[in-house]
Amino acid sequence: MTLSNIDGIASNAQSQPEAFEFCDLPTLISISAKQRPSSTAVVDGTLRIDYSTLYAQVLKVSAALQRTGLLAHDCIAICAGSSYDYLSVFLGALRTGIAVAPLAPSATAGQILAMAEDANAKILFVDESTAAALAASESPPHRDIQMIFFGDAKQASFSQWLAETDTEPDEVCIGPDWTFNIIYSSGTTGTPKGIVHSHQMRWLQLQYMPHFGYTDKTVTLIATPFYSNTTMTTLLPTLAFGGCIVILPKFESGAYLELAQKENVTHTMLVPVQYQRLMNFPDFGKYNLDSFFVKFSTSAPLNAALKSDVVSRWPGTFVEFYGMTEGGGTCMLVSHLHPNKMHTVGKPIDGHDFRVIDENGHELPRGAIGEIVGTSATMMLGYHNQPKKTSDAEWFNDEGRKYIRTGDIGRFDEDGFLILLDRRKDMIISGGFNVFPSDIECVLNQHSSVQDAAVIGMPSADWGEVPVAYVVLKESSSLNADDLLEWTNLRVGKTQRLKGLRFIADLPRSPIGKVLKRELRDSW
Repeated sequence: MTLSNIDGIASNAQSQPEAFEFCDLPTLISISAKQRPSSTAVVDGTLRIDYSTLYAQVLKVSAALQRTGLLAHDCIAICAGSSYDYLSVFLGALRTGIAVAPLAPSATAGQILAMAEDANAKILFVDESTAAALAASESPPHRDIQMIFFGDAKQASFSQWLAETDTEPDEVCIGPDWTFNIIYSSGTTGTPKGIVHSHQMRWLQLQYMPHFGYTDKTVTLIATPFYSNTTMTTLLPTLAFGGCIVILPKFESGAYLELAQKENVTHTMLVPVQYQRLMNFPDFGKYNLDSFFVKFSTSAPLNAALKSDVVSRWPGTFVEFYGMTEGGGTCMLVSHLHPNKMHTVGKPIDGHDFRVIDENGHELPRGAIGEIVGTSATMMLGYHNQPKKTSDAEWFNDEGRKYIRTGDIGRFDEDGFLILLDRRKDMIISGGFNVFPSDIECVLNQHSSVQDAAVIGMPSADWGEVPVAYVVLKESSSLNADDLLEWTNLRVGKTQRLKGLRFIADLPRSPIGKVLKRELRDSW
């Protein structure tokens, strides 16, 4: 697929979606099962599941949930690695009008149970790894939560639970305002918050996706975890339009490229650290990736040099999205169309509005630096069970329109492209001056021996806070920390000078690639 074939993506995706009559995702899947029953819906290892088989499994899960006593508006939680079974449970719950809380297996046992309880989940589906972590935990749930196990569990296994049902599920008419999912934030800033999305929000998101080439010929490689909203943005439209999902449970560069070539993948969503590892993979150029139509990136900042590398060496277009799981707006950069804007995250798509506000909530003019707030039709219903935090996340303009605070600091350039500077909580105030860690990180990453870098603020009796850095060196480097410190401080402003620098094997990251700066501050 040549770039000339996809130049229309930018202008088409900027237009607002047409107002189609609401339809829920399980119904869309049932249509594909009737019209193209033998078309492949899911590839999971050696499993190749067609739409007829997928929807039959969805109905079976739906019937099993009803037999177990769950009703519409109840909730289940899933904490497991990505798999066909996981997907069928998710879709079967939606078919029953039940909300799904997908939980991160990387969380502690106590956090997993706390999130399941917060969601008021009636059943917690787990894999062997999560089951072992929960069994070893000294923090039992505060109420009874039925557990069902994926894999070869001797008791309460998913296959046994499913086999006990041989009846058709009752019909459920799903309302647009019903809860689709409760996605818990990554917890990089503390206790995870449950972000509630409705079926209507997911439906509205689907309306944009044909502009990105989603059809029944789409083949999407999923290499990010199912519990992440990042994954939902490509998984859901693929199934909604009758395409094929290819599951890679654990990301590894060679395995990803092998699968992409084998399955003739057309679409994918990856986070920046995955792009970094793929582009640094020695054998990247040996794989045929000509089938790719479009690649997406989101969840964390992506530096301009890496964007340019992806555009030059990976066929198909490359689109960066900026937004939040909470919703409130999306910016988009179609990279090959704007080679001089690689340092930005693009412009708001049509119908999405962003503003910049100061610390007192006053709107700032274009070019001024402040907190970014956004609004659109695709916004969360709120944080589950946390009305105060929901209220704190909202900002209203003079006309009373609601915006969501992103917590990001940035500005718009003269052409209306958004430049991200940093997270508000990560900004360093040194001697009364605002210091943005991303500016210093950009300088560090220009050194030929630096693979990755993160700058944090640490307390200082003299200055309030001072910047310090953690750096990951390239394998071949023998660079001295003091030399890198001196090199950097010669290239930054006086208030930006590092007061300390340490080498580290890898930066701590969330499973979707965000640097856990809180952990770095704790370990300094």
